[in-house]
Amino acid sequence: MGKHPGSLSRRIFSMMAVVLASVASHAVAADPSAKAAPAHNPLIWADVPDIAIIRVGKTYYMSSTTMHMSPGLPIMKSTDLVNWRMASYAYDTLADNDALSLKNGKNAYGEGSWASSLRYHDGLFHASTFSANTGRTHIYTTRDPERGPWKETSFEPSLGDHSLFFDDDGRVYMVFGGGRITLVELKPDLSGIKPGGVNKVIVDNVNAVFGADQGGLKGEGSQLFKANGRYYLVNIASPGSRWARSVIIHRADAIDGPYEGRLALDDRGIAQGGLIDTPEGKWYAYLFKDNGSVGRIPYLVPVAWKDGWPVLGQDGKVPMTLDIPAGGQGVSGASGIVASDEFDRRPGAPKLPLAWQWNHNPEPDYWSLTKRPGYLSFVTNRVVSTLTEAPNTLTQRTFGPGSSATTSIDVSGMKDGDWAGLAAFQKRYGFVGVKMSEGAKSLVMVSADSDHPEEMASIPLSGKTVYLRVECEFEPAPEVARFSYSLDGKSWTPIGRPSRLTYTFPHFMGYRFALFYYSTKTAGGRVDFDYYRIEASGSAR
Repeated sequence: MGKHPGSLSRRIFSMMAVVLASVASHAVAADPSAKAAPAHNPLIWADVPDIAIIRVGKTYYMSSTTMHMSPGLPIMKSTDLVNWRMASYAYDTLADNDALSLKNGKNAYGEGSWASSLRYHDGLFHASTFSANTGRTHIYTTRDPERGPWKETSFEPSLGDHSLFFDDDGRVYMVFGGGRITLVELKPDLSGIKPGGVNKVIVDNVNAVFGADQGGLKGEGSQLFKANGRYYLVNIASPGSRWARSVIIHRADAIDGPYEGRLALDDRGIAQGGLIDTPEGKWYAYLFKDNGSVGRIPYLVPVAWKDGWPVLGQDGKVPMTLDIPAGGQGVSGASGIVASDEFDRRPGAPKLPLAWQWNHNPEPDYWSLTKRPGYLSFVTNRVVSTLTEAPNTLTQRTFGPGSSATTSIDVSGMKDGDWAGLAAFQKRYGFVGVKMSEGAKSLVMVSADSDHPEEMASIPLSGKTVYLRVECEFEPAPEVARFSYSLDGKSWTPIGRPSRLTYTFPHFMGYRFALFYYSTKTAGGRVDFDYYRIEASGSAR
């Protein structure tokens, strides 16, 4: 007999996907003369912050920040600057220590690896980042970002918000810092700072561009470029009188200066990023915007050149439509940035699609896709107090303006004190799930939107299988998550109350959908997740 009712629903789900794809392709073919819709901002309505982009021939590559998640330093690929798909991660785990592994009361929320730099030089791709947890600067290299392997080089100290730069004369540098920007020369093999090499402050105060109004966000997020023989340094900063994150650009004729700066863009807080050109000679700035609890989302901004300066936007504003065909633009299509998963694996397939990331370093011996084929099985190996301390919590991005995730769990192997379910995960999380207490199971909805987890609803559960759903609404305000359950996978019942969604510290990350299982009394229990399915709602793109 097949799974109940996973095998049948899986076949139906796959057939629907094929049919929808066929309908879409026929619709396009039916009117080949129809004008292609333009691409739009935001590029990706999901948490893809601190982006760095390079072009290699006609192909673009983008790196981003995922901090305490593993694997980390995601690499995406595009042929048009609009439609991005996952290619790889630069590392599986950043390092093995208590904070990154959620051990001994420590964690790396909001830490891990931060803003990266991405370069291509002499046939090698370089993705670099830095970490307070390791105290080091990390550089990962490969000849093929999709197939790898990525090789790591690291050195002390941790050069914060750096930009790796290979100059035309073969010398290699990093610029780094906040407020005061320093240029250091690296050894040719990238193994550390070059003794006796260039080590010079090139911009003493990024915020001097604001005149006397300098008390806001100190210039950070450096990215360094060379165009038409000049060097361009791009930073994010804000004046002291208002929290208006802006793009500041400095330029110089020599890499070590002197640099002159100006305000390049002040529009809705869309800032931090860099410059990229197309094979046809067009220029764009890639930036991001803090967009509430969904996270920091990327924008593309047209650039014109005037008197040797890049001029961003249209009349100083970021346009919502772009002069690039949209194609299949979106986060929930074939990009792999988010993805449904039936947990069936063909021989030789990766264990997990690239959409998945673990909250902190995983415990590989305590999850499996083969213990019960077609299911994701979790076994607990330690006792913790709350969801934020739980190892092997598996996550994907939420996406806007609305999105939902659905799963089914076999909870027959739970032990007393165990919790399992599906969460809208951040510091102020909410979840729907199952708890086992004094030998009895209950369906529960828990909210931590007041900073402390509270059980808002509890319903006795007698069966061994339960279906769970979390729906996140990012627009219109207020931003909330809604929770529901089903006992047959067909009829859904709301549980608890909507949970407020709040982008906050220390997580410093947009909300994630999360599959979790943890023990508060005795380790060794087990649950099996049958599938994970996502849907867009509203005008999600």
